[in-house]
Amino acid sequence: MIQIRDEIASDVAAREHLLDACFGPGRFLKTSQRLREGRRPARGLALSAVRDETLVGTVRLWDVETGCGRPALLLGPLAVDPALQGAGLGGMLMRTALAEAKDRGHGAVLLVGDAPYYARFGFERAKADALYMPGPFERERFLGLELKAGALTEAEGVLRATGALDALPEVAAEAAAAAARRRAA
Repeated sequence: MIQIRDEIASDVAAREHLLDACFGPGRFLKTSQRLREGRRPARGLALSAVRDETLVGTVRLWDVETGCGRPALLLGPLAVDPALQGAGLGGMLMRTALAEAKDRGHGAVLLVGDAPYYARFGFERAKADALYMPGPFERERFLGLELKAGALTEAEGVLRATGALDALPEVAAEAAAAAARRRAA
């Protein structure tokens, strides 16, 4: 049985390993990563999927703001153990994360991802048409979802990170360095 729960500190190393397996070293080069660096995920919006105490999925949402000052969340990464992909776990993580974001009063979620996959959750390219990432990104993969009607109406400009700063950046740096060492080995 798979349980979706809040991420805990002991999930960090397993999450990094899972993200390496799913996305490889290129994940550190993405503009989305620049918005996450040195920040904490939005409160209550870092989720882990576990089976028999083993991490098999992860999703996080991050506080951002549009160029015109509208708050939103940036989703990512969403990752599922390759052995379990196609079994619906990604959808379970998405539905849980979006419901929790809505329950916490957030109005909108943005992401860079596969449009056909994320359309099933209500994400649309049109909702992000006037928005930009602060670096290179694939326009056709930049999608938005309103959790509250009108949350992205007239939203425009370049996203910027607004989430809480990571109180222990050395721990995050150490985890990233360990992941890099694993990739090099």
